Amino acid sequence: MGGMRTAEQYRQQLVDLLPSGPAWDLETVPQLGQVLSGLAEELARVDARAWALQNEMDPANVSELVPEWEQVMQLPDPCLGLSPLYDDRRLAVRRRLLAVGNQRAAYYIDIARSQGYPDASVTELRAPRMGHARFGAACFGTWRAHFMWTLNTGGRQHLGRRFGASYWGERFGADPGSALECLIHRSAPAHTQVNINYD
Repeated sequence: MGGMRTAEQYRQQLVDLLPSGPAWDLETVPQLGQVLSGLAEELARVDARAWALQNEMDPANVSELVPEWEQVMQLPDPCLGLSPLYDDRRLAVRRRLLAVGNQRAAYYIDIARSQGYPDASVTELRAPRMGHARFGAACFGTWRAHFMWTLNTGGRQHLGRRFGASYWGERFGADPGSALECLIHRSAPAHTQVNINYD
């Protein structure tokens, strides 16, 4: 079968499968055409649902089966709060399947971008070392600074929550950082100390 069939295609297939004879003549027995049209509509509906199910089996395309995928992947993510938006839940399913973690700055910048901070950056502090330290150079600190880094969010999110895309109790135009902080602190290497700069 080449693809999803329409009701008219199913109706034509049913007509082609009718046995020969006057009892099966659509002009003589118009009620038979109505029965075939009803069957064709149902077959097309079932066919469409089967195609939708194929899409739902892939978390990248999931739409209707988000709650079932969440059960398999131990979601919803507590970092997203008690009642995350449906689109956020669907995105969390995709991320949970594909996430592998990383210790590079780009990984944490991607997390910040996914939370609505497109201008995020990471500042890594360096411990002073003989031969590498220069007078007046930025980003130097104490020896403990070797394990410290800062995620700069790059300012406010482009879009806060708005009418039609918010849930009850959420503040319009809000710029909540709790989800970002939860995701960053959970993913950060255990031996490091993270500071999030919202300026």
